[in-house]
Amino acid sequence: MTEQWLLWRDGVHDPWFNMSVDELLLEAAQQFGAPLLRTYRWDRPALSIGCSQVYPEEQEAHYAIVRRPTGGGNVFHDVDLTYTAVIPAGHPITLLDRMESYRIFHEAMLPMLEELGTHAGLKADESAHVDRRTMQCFTSPSRFDVVADDGAKYAGAAQRRTRNGILHQGSIRLSAAGGSWEKLEEALLKALKHYFSAEQILFTPPTELLERAEQLARTKYEMARWNRGAQS
Repeated sequence: MTEQWLLWRDGVHDPWFNMSVDELLLEAAQQFGAPLLRTYRWDRPALSIGCSQVYPEEQEAHYAIVRRPTGGGNVFHDVDLTYTAVIPAGHPITLLDRMESYRIFHEAMLPMLEELGTHAGLKADESAHVDRRTMQCFTSPSRFDVVADDGAKYAGAAQRRTRNGILHQGSIRLSAAGGSWEKLEEALLKALKHYFSAEQILFTPPTELLERAEQLARTKYEMARWNRGAQS
């Protein structure tokens, strides 16, 4: 049975705006009445860190650092495609446990990667001896991350769950599509459409949401006290 998912093919933004938008999308998840996919880019080399990660001061000279509203490790956003899935409370995906809801998004990508020339599977267990407060996403694969036969990680994600639903923030290496962001985006949307049997309806964000995101970016996500101090 086909369901409808909203699709926001967003543009290029600064790191703080990107994270503030995702927070507000989760807040408004139930108002949309359907899952929402968002693809977007970064306007500068950026490093996003999980909500409980140790702030990596040594990277300040090279990357704009922003703390995500989700968990997970450190992700460098100069060679990846990032996407967001917001699933409203009550949707069947929100009834899955955390690991299963994580797994299905990566399982959906395996046929896509095969078509792009990379044979990959899902990591069966956690990497040993990793300090999760400082781990780097693409060098320390976690359970159900997408990993190629040679051990290279191709896709990872992090989630946050609230009474409004699930915020799933994912990242895929551009090398999976020969470095082409556009090719990888098309492949990803096709893969998710097929896996979830979803009709993708183009979404135009309300002006109010964009204005609130701009304000939140400056008053929270761009602030040193948010990025330097681990958040609960």
